[in-house]
Amino acid sequence: MERGAELESIDLNKGLSVAALEELIGERDYKQFLNSRNALYREMKMKENPPPRGEALRLMSANPNLIKRPVAVAGRKLVLGFDSEALERLTRPVQKL
Repeated sequence: MERGAELESIDLNKGLSVAALEELIGERDYKQFLNSRNALYREMKMKENPPPRGEALRLMSANPNLIKRPVAVAGRKLVLGFDSEALERLTRPVQKL
């Protein structure tokens, strides 16, 4: 559905620096950004034993597929993964009073 929303595309396959990940994640729980379908996630048993934030950011920076996607950002709002309802709410036009 055409929403008229402007989106900026960032190729996560090229990776993000640790600083860029810090900015993207901000105060949010970094564990939400870990892709549980990723082989490294499963090999390291991150669900049971998540790495500390700094290590997780370094791992996501070095292994871009460890980042859950898509990541959609609108201002302070963020949607991770394929959640069509959340994406629809994110791109819903602002109603003016």
